Amino acid sequence: MRVAPIVELTTAQRKMLTRLAKGRRTEVRVAMRAKIVLAAARGLENQEIAEELGITRETVGRWRSRFVAQSVEGILKDLPRAGRKPTNRSKVEGRILEVTTQEQPANATHWSTRLLAEKLGVTQSMVHRVWKANGLKPHLVTTFKVSNDPHFEEKLRDVVGLYLSPPENALVFSADEKTSIQALDRTQPGLPLKRGRSGTMTHDYKRNGTTTLFAAIELGQGEVIATCMKRHRHQEWIKFLKMIDEQTPKNLDLHLIVDNYATHKHEKVKRWLKRHPRFHVHFIPTSSSWLNIVEGFFRNLDQRRLKRGVFQSVPVLIQAIMDYIEGHNRDPKPIVWTAAADSILEKVGRARAKLNKSATA
Repeated sequence: MRVAPIVELTTAQRKMLTRLAKGRRTEVRVAMRAKIVLAAARGLENQEIAEELGITRETVGRWRSRFVAQSVEGILKDLPRAGRKPTNRSKVEGRILEVTTQEQPANATHWSTRLLAEKLGVTQSMVHRVWKANGLKPHLVTTFKVSNDPHFEEKLRDVVGLYLSPPENALVFSADEKTSIQALDRTQPGLPLKRGRSGTMTHDYKRNGTTTLFAAIELGQGEVIATCMKRHRHQEWIKFLKMIDEQTPKNLDLHLIVDNYATHKHEKVKRWLKRHPRFHVHFIPTSSSWLNIVEGFFRNLDQRRLKRGVFQSVPVLIQAIMDYIEGHNRDPKPIVWTAAADSILEKVGRARAKLNKSATA
C-alpha cells in the first residue's frame, strides 16, 4: 500500500506558503499548490485534500511529492513538458533571408512559404516565422514612380511654397478631373451587414454610362467647387474655369495647382487665361500626383461613396457625387501641408540613387 509522504514545515516555509495561498497577485496555479502543501502539513490524506480543494487526488499527490523533494522552489516552477524538440532557427534563418531577398524562383515571380521550404528543405512554418520576424511579405508589392521631370525641383518648390505660404489677397486651389466614373448597377440585390456576417454584393454589374468630375479644393477653408460633365476636353476645362471665376470673389487672385494633362495646356485654354489675368496656373512635376491635394479628396470620394455604390443611371451617379460634395462643404476643414520642399527633395534623391544603383547592378 502506497503511503503519502509526510509534510513538515518550518516557520519560514509556512509563512511563505500562506502568503502564496492568499496573495492577490499570486498565480492561480501556484496558490493552489501552496494550499495543497499547507493541507498536507495539517495531516490530511490526498483524497481529503482533493475533496476540500475540488481537484483530483493525482494532482495532490504530484505536488505533495514535489514539495517533499524540492521544498518551496519545487512548486514555484513547472517541469519541462514533452513535445517537439525546438528547432535551431538561427542555423537556417540567414539562408532563408538571403534566398528570399536575393533570388527568384524558377517558375514564379516571388517566393511562397511552400516554394522556399521545398528549396531549402525546411518546414513552411519555419519560413513563415522567419518572414514574420523580419517583416518580409513577398506576396505584397507597392507601386511607385519617381518623376523624371527635368524641372522637378523648380515645380516642387513652386507648389510646396503655395501650400506652406499662400500669397495674400489670393485663393489657392488644387484642381483636377476624375474621369470615367462608372454608374454601376449590381445584377442582384446585396444582403445587409449583420452580426457575424459582412454585407454582400454581387461580383458582376451592369454598366449604365460614365461621367467626369471636375473639382477644385480651396486650401484655406477646404471647400470644394465641382461639377460633372460628359467629357473632359479643353472645352469642358474652360467651362470649369468659368465656374471657378463666377463662384469666387472678384478682388482676389486665383492660384490653380494642376497636373500636366494636355487639356490644361491647350492653346484655347492659354488664350482664355490671358483674358483672365487673376488666374495663375502652377503645374506639378510629371508623375507626381501625390503633390496634388485634390487627389486625396478623390480617394475619399471613391472609398466612401462610389466603390460600393449602386447607380441605376448616370443622373443618379451625379446626384450621389454632388450630395457627397455638398455634405463635405457643410463642414469643410482647412488643408494643412507640413512637408518642406527640402525634405521631399532629400527623399526623392535617395530614391533616385537606389534606382541608379539597381540599374547598374
